[in-house]
Amino acid sequence: MPNPIVYWEISSPQGKELQSFYSSMFDWDIDANNDYGYGLVDTKVEGAVKGGVGLAPDSNLVTIYVQVDDLQAALDKVERMGGKTVMPPMVISDELAMAQFADPAGNVIGLIKT
Repeated sequence: MPNPIVYWEISSPQGKELQSFYSSMFDWDIDANNDYGYGLVDTKVEGAVKGGVGLAPDSNLVTIYVQVDDLQAALDKVERMGGKTVMPPMVISDELAMAQFADPAGNVIGLIKT
């Protein structure tokens, strides 16, 4: 299976302000009506990669998420290639699990299995 980019997120201690900024800047609909105040982005473009804007308590982050068949196998490969696991596999729902790693330069990349 190819490994496409399937999600992105922008996070910051100023998450709520960024939701307003990006909504106004690009005319995106951002729905943060959930328990976490995490803004799910609708860019209003058919087939566009989905994303979110939310709160990160300690830093500003822009993260892409790549779809893989096996989260742990991907993390094992990352470790063999000089990267580090940042977040081990975590089940989000019956249909979604995710993990994160840092590449050798320290860039954090997300992995998604659907």
